[in-house]
Amino acid sequence: MRSILHFLRQEAAGGAVLTLAAAVAMIWSNSSLGGLYDGLLALRISLAVGDYTLSKTLLHWVNDGLMAIFFLLVGIEIKREILAGELKDPRKALLPAVAALGGMAVPAGVYVLFNWQTPETLAGWAIPSATDIAFSLGVLSLLGPRVPVSLKVFLLALAVLDDLGAIIVIALFYTVDLSPLSLGLAGAGLACLLLINRLGVRNLAPYVLLGVFMWVCVLKSGVHATLAGVAVGLVLPRPQPADTTEHSLHPWIVFFILPLFALVNAGVPLGGLGMEALFHPVTLGTALGLFVGKQAGVVGFSWLAIRMGIGALPQGASWPQFYGVALLTGIGFTMSLFVGTLAFADDSQLNAVRLGVLLGTVLSAAAGYLVLRLANSKSG
Repeated sequence: MRSILHFLRQEAAGGAVLTLAAAVAMIWSNSSLGGLYDGLLALRISLAVGDYTLSKTLLHWVNDGLMAIFFLLVGIEIKREILAGELKDPRKALLPAVAALGGMAVPAGVYVLFNWQTPETLAGWAIPSATDIAFSLGVLSLLGPRVPVSLKVFLLALAVLDDLGAIIVIALFYTVDLSPLSLGLAGAGLACLLLINRLGVRNLAPYVLLGVFMWVCVLKSGVHATLAGVAVGLVLPRPQPADTTEHSLHPWIVFFILPLFALVNAGVPLGGLGMEALFHPVTLGTALGLFVGKQAGVVGFSWLAIRMGIGALPQGASWPQFYGVALLTGIGFTMSLFVGTLAFADDSQLNAVRLGVLLGTVLSAAAGYLVLRLANSKSG
């Protein structure tokens, strides 16, 4: 429990840094230095090894490269929760699993509802389906010890399962122009990782080298490169070197990689923003998918699970408190923006995604905080 509380505190602090980075992006992109912001994102950075050159913009290096390290941590966290955490006990895992399922399906349905008549935007159906762990736990931390730890652990487990669901969605629905050769090489890299795991290798270096090889192969395969990070995270042996890697990477990811991701992805140009942008089907589908769909899916599916006797409210929590946490699951910042970059390449659609994510996230955070504040004052 002590390690979980430490993790929650670090995620909560990271949420504050993430908020600051998003605010800087918004201010910078709409200031007189907005051209510098756009130029920085388009800055091309190249790495060469012999005759092989990998050249991408700064935006793509962050989204395809640094985010692979974030997904490495996600893979480690999923494995830890399944083997030794809240997801180890099927009874405890069932409620967050059902809630996560509802929290993915209903927001997707809300998005499709608003984009049904515009087929070119339907590709973004998965954008409002994931919860941002750092942001949501950051808001929850503002209420201090008045929120039961069981609710915080429930939110953490739900968000981890959300990430797992998002990984599956990315693998199945956001891959294009598959390269059989690159996929085969990536598969060979994964087989080697599994082999050294079975052989009991605990030195981190072979996993890192094979992980980098897999990342390059997956990058060239048409499958999103971040999935290589997930694969390495799931294969790393526990407790070593997985635990060491997690503890070493976690502060860097929470306080550097995710804020940098927010900085390069949250810049929404507000100049000339009018009702047309607010009522764009992508904006509405994303914002209402997060704010309405998430709470409806989490509460509705959880209520059914509890009524059917396959789950129970987190210990010490009331229904109003549970509803407040369900509202916080609509904070979908990091993963929602990430899926948006996979779904769309057009700037107008990406801006609609960013606007929708910001609106849905702010509404969910404010409403969740107020509901939990009122619920705690009444229960106190």
